[in-house]
Order: sequence, then structure tokens, then C-alpha cells
Amino acid sequence: MSDQEIDLSDLPNVVAGALTPLDWDALASPDDDRHPPRILLLYGSLRDESYSRKVCEEGARVLRALGCETKLFAPSGLPLPDDGVDADHPKVAELRELALWSEGMVWSTPERHGAMTGIMKAQIDWIPLSAMGGIRPTQGKTLALCQVSGGSQSFNSVNQMRILGRWMRMLTIPNQSSVAMAWKEFDGDRMKPSSYYNRLVDVMEELARFTVMTRGRADSLVDRYSERVETLEDVHKRVSS
Repeated sequence: MSDQEIDLSDLPNVVAGALTPLDWDALASPDDDRHPPRILLLYGSLRDESYSRKVCEEGARVLRALGCETKLFAPSGLPLPDDGVDADHPKVAELRELALWSEGMVWSTPERHGAMTGIMKAQIDWIPLSAMGGIRPTQGKTLALCQVSGGSQSFNSVNQMRILGRWMRMLTIPNQSSVAMAWKEFDGDRMKPSSYYNRLVDVMEELARFTVMTRGRADSLVDRYSERVETLEDVHKRVSS
């Protein structure tokens, strides 16, 4: 794919020729079938003017221009974990199915009281660490982190989520996005051109590359000696505890 083949019709703030297409020959594993990278985007606010959602939507446009398939999960109606519901709840089942479908994720949250929102954390908590149908929903998948703030720039939420991503054995990319005074950075639903916008494009471009580079190699990358010497029953008991 050449630069000219990237469709920028929905990305008016991206400079033509500057967005680098995926180099499949350099990135993909030998047996990769080169299907579009599957990216799930989660956001942590239910407000009509949710800037964390708008960041996800803007990021998804970049990902699609790079050839990814994207899905956003709407958290409205998702119950609190341990609140008398189980994985059969429609919103929980939807989230878990999307987690299994995905090869990479974007987590985007407002910073509230110096931390990610409860809405964001509830989504993460509903994604189990133990296997579903023999597959762990997050292990070896890529992760990109974003946060929005109403005031000055902060990194509390992305730092928190980075810890969670490590705990969930995800491959969290080095780059991240933190948008200060987010209410000034959008014109309607679209993000204005700025250094914050450029960083968001950076993050999505890096996520797409890391997803292609690791998805065929994830099993090898997260394979652990300590687990190879355990019995399957021991692993199940430990992971499920």
C-alpha cells in the first residue's frame, strides 16, 4: 500500500502523504493472512458531550484509514460488577464477545478526582482474566491509552490504565494521548487540528503497527515458564481465584 492509497476524505486535519500506511511485509508474521486488524474502543463517560467518546471516534477514523476494522462499545446500561448480575446480562455478554473478537483495544477515559472514571473501570472489570472457551480475552492483545481532562494536562488516568493493561497481560504500546481542556479541542464531534490531535494520530498509527506485528506472535510473546510447569488444573485454579 502506498501513501496515495490511504483515504483521507474523513480526516481533513491529516496532512496528505504524512500518514504512513501499514508496511505488511515488514510487520506481519509469515503466516499472517493480512485481514484488517480488529480494534475495540472503550470510553469512560456517558455524557452527551463525552470527550472520551469523541476521542475514540476520532481515533477510529484514523484506524480505519489505516485499514483496521473498529468497533465501539457503548457502556450505557452496563451493570456494576458483583451487583447481582452475571455474564449472561446482555451488555456484559456484548462486551465480552467484543473483547474476544478484538486483536487490540483503545481505552479512553476522562480524569475524575485524579483517576479514571468508575464507568471505565467497570468495563475493564467485566473482562475476565480467566479463559473463556479456552481463550483469555486480553492476553497478548495490544492496547493504546487515552485520557481527557477538563483542566490542565494530566497523566494519572493513563498511568493507572497502563498498570491494568500489564495486569491483564496486554501489550500496551509506548505512546499515549492526554488531551488537556478537552472542551476547547473539539468543534462539534470533530477534533480540531493541534498538537493534541497529532499525538492522537501518532497513537493510532502506532497501535495499528503493533497489532499487525504482534498478533501472529502473541502466543510466543506471552508464553511463560512458570505456567508451563503447572498442570492445567493448577493454572485454572490460580487464574480463576
